[in-house]
Amino acid sequence: MKEITAIIQPHTLSHVVAALHALPHFPGLTVVEKVLGQGRGRGTGGAFLLTEHNINFHRKVLLWIACDDAACDAIVAAIARHARTGNNGDGIIVVKDATRVIRIRTGETAGQAV
Repeated sequence: MKEITAIIQPHTLSHVVAALHALPHFPGLTVVEKVLGQGRGRGTGGAFLLTEHNINFHRKVLLWIACDDAACDAIVAAIARHARTGNNGDGIIVVKDATRVIRIRTGETAGQAV
């Protein structure tokens, strides 16, 4: 089992979700729309000085997906392909091992849970 977390630009969400739903065994996803972030870029001048009036965050969307190992590469590829604009701030995808997954309603575990 894998846990995929992706932070993407809000305007790419519909394209990413459509691409994910086109995959043969897509398990579903959770979307958090009100995410604020700040990448490693420092903007003009190359330095970030935190002041009371200078806290610049960018609006992002967070996707969370739990899936079987076999589906992981296709899901990551679909997100990367459809979230990419080529501009700074396109986002990031993180894949982690999910050691235990349980569906609350049925008690199913692992692959049956997703």
